[in-house]
Amino acid sequence: MQLSLKKPICFFDLETTGVNITTDRIVEISILKVFPDGKEEKKTWLVNPEMSIPAQATAVHGILDEKVANEPTFTMLANEINTWIKDADLGGFNSNRFDIPILAEEMLRAGVDFDMKNRKSVDVQTIFHKMEQRTLTAAYKFYCEKNLENAHSAEADTIATYEVLKAQLDRYEDLENDTSFLAEFSTRHKFADFAGFIRYDKDGNECFSFGKYKGKKVTEILETEPGYFGWLLNADFPLYTKKVLTAIKLRAFNQKL
Repeated sequence: MQLSLKKPICFFDLETTGVNITTDRIVEISILKVFPDGKEEKKTWLVNPEMSIPAQATAVHGILDEKVANEPTFTMLANEINTWIKDADLGGFNSNRFDIPILAEEMLRAGVDFDMKNRKSVDVQTIFHKMEQRTLTAAYKFYCEKNLENAHSAEADTIATYEVLKAQLDRYEDLENDTSFLAEFSTRHKFADFAGFIRYDKDGNECFSFGKYKGKKVTEILETEPGYFGWLLNADFPLYTKKVLTAIKLRAFNQKL
């Protein structure tokens, strides 16, 4: 089934040095950009992470330090990658909880602004788990009746993710061929940041989801405990979380003027 799109969507997959959103780095990124007219463009970049790739990460994706030693850093690639995705929605497999948060961190470290305000994110893994409860390799076999060769290669996983989503639309009548619907359906919880430190309550207010102020409105805590904001900015939280907190604080300040 051809995707029904109002704007382009970029399916992407990352291979990284590990799974820590704050400290780990991208070593490979592959993007498949699908346009409303059905045209497709794809590109894959190897990335020098400027750190040693742990053996356990190499065991997953097969990328060694020497393979990326002479490749550009993410800072060098950030503007080019941003050009690919800036006008598009995003799609991936476990992308809402992993790929998008890490991509956001890398972009912000490189000085490129990144947010999801004007785009949707479609997480094919969430759709799959809601419908069948499997992995990407099993999903590819189940929906597409193909074996996933070169699993944990960013390009192979990216293309497989796109093909699985199209097959899901063919299989399930209750799935609407609409990016907004798919983004809503593939969202597990409503968070203001990618890492899940700030979530929305039933009234749409940002609340902390951790620590001693768990469940409390961010605006209330930042007003009554101003030192907490400074601690959050200096602590080891993701850059995107800090960006969201700063935006909330500025919004609250401007509302008082």
